[in-house]
Amino acid sequence: MPLSEHEQRMLEQMERALYAEDPKFATALEGSGLRTYTRRRVYQAVAGFLVGIALLMAGMVAKQVWLSVVGFLVMLGCAVLAVTGWRKAPRPGEQPAGGPHARHQGRQRRSMMDRIEQRWQRRRDEQQGH
Repeated sequence: MPLSEHEQRMLEQMERALYAEDPKFATALEGSGLRTYTRRRVYQAVAGFLVGIALLMAGMVAKQVWLSVVGFLVMLGCAVLAVTGWRKAPRPGEQPAGGPHARHQGRQRRSMMDRIEQRWQRRRDEQQGH
């Protein structure tokens, strides 16, 4: 369920206040969700890789070629997921791709905080003008 306009304004004000009060902390929070997600994805891929090894070994012991092939494919898929997840994970203190300091992206792909700041400035200008 999307937020109402009033709730969105309140959230924007709280985020802006957080940036004004402690910009280092707010910047650190921006990438933490992505970091946690990618770290969890890498851990799941490693666990899947171990399951793949178990399937491969079980197939060899039971002399079931299809089980060994499935185990190998699971290992391969999980290895690809782990490597891609590891490469995409932002380093601690680093801005994720598309963050406010990304220079290679156009105005349409600004970060959420840039858009919020722009809206906040627009509202302040409107209030001062009236």
